[in-house]
Amino acid sequence: MDLTIYDEHHLIDEQHLELARKLFAYGAQKINLPENTEASITFCSVERIHEINRQYRQTDRPTDVISFALEDGDDDGISTLELEQEFGVPRNIGDLFICPEVVQNHAQEYGHSFEREFGYTVVHGLLHLSGYDHIQPEDAKKMFALQEEILDNFGLER
Repeated sequence: MDLTIYDEHHLIDEQHLELARKLFAYGAQKINLPENTEASITFCSVERIHEINRQYRQTDRPTDVISFALEDGDDDGISTLELEQEFGVPRNIGDLFICPEVVQNHAQEYGHSFEREFGYTVVHGLLHLSGYDHIQPEDAKKMFALQEEILDNFGLER
């Protein structure tokens, strides 16, 4: 897994950056993504994620994570999966934006440790980038079960 992490404002310490790297790679392995799959995570402020949420999701509030999946079926062009298969180009599944401050607020609200909520956010985003969603009840059941399995097996149990 080729994960690029951006944290220009040093919102996350090195321990949590490493947790994000390891958990993302672990989750990617569990859902059988090819080793050369690419993605990125950007850690951003409450103001920045609020702006992104308003602009791209038409929701006027901050959130914990926003995913921009490159293979979500919204584009009519060639997929990165097709490029990988035909030309050996690494598959890029997309980009996550995570707000550590909102993650911390959710951890307190739900009675979780920051690590558990942080892990939940990383895995939730990974699954969205990989084509999972929770719009339909049967899809939600599948996605949330897989999310819990990854977190529990990684050692971030509730």
